[in-house]
Amino acid sequence: MILEEKKKILIDYLVRNNILKTKKIIKAFKTVQREKFVLPKYKTHAYIDEPLPILDGQTISQPTTIAIMTEALEPKTGQKILEIGAGSGYQAAILSKVVGARGKIYTIERLEKLYKYAKRKLRNYKNVKVIHGDGSKGYEERAPFDRIIVTAAAPKLPEKLFDQLKENGVLIAPVGSGMQQRMLKIRKIRGKKKEEDLGSFVFVPLVGEFGH
Repeated sequence: MILEEKKKILIDYLVRNNILKTKKIIKAFKTVQREKFVLPKYKTHAYIDEPLPILDGQTISQPTTIAIMTEALEPKTGQKILEIGAGSGYQAAILSKVVGARGKIYTIERLEKLYKYAKRKLRNYKNVKVIHGDGSKGYEERAPFDRIIVTAAAPKLPEKLFDQLKENGVLIAPVGSGMQQRMLKIRKIRGKKKEEDLGSFVFVPLVGEFGH
């Protein structure tokens, strides 16, 4: 089966099960080629609904997880979004398509190999800036952000990230350690956290000054 057919089957499954539901996000999933963000030896597995190894012991999340997080984030055209943990660059590519040319994605990666990998993979995404640094501190230079998405788990939410969120902004982050992580959707209402628990997930640890 060719990759395009596998991709269609996967996206149809995500839509049918109400995991993907927003037109712009569905279009982004259709447009971005996940096979370009996985390692060459896993190219034929790009549209299997499971995480895949990338560099330095890290993984590209399974499509279902990326779909859940992207929908929960509620990204909109023209927004400024911060991603903590660039990884392969795939999540940033999806968000790039949703926010469009007027929007901007800042994605931070701590591991140098992955930073270079993501930077290379995202070089044609003109509204994405890849930064090498400690994502647990956020990105003060461009704060506040409309949305923040964290793709690694911290024992508790780094307050630095919440501080860099705009009023009425949304932050998505897995919180916990080991196998006990909860995906939290946090909205900033009058400077306070309004939390929603999206369920149990497993992510690599967020390493940095305000992580592990």
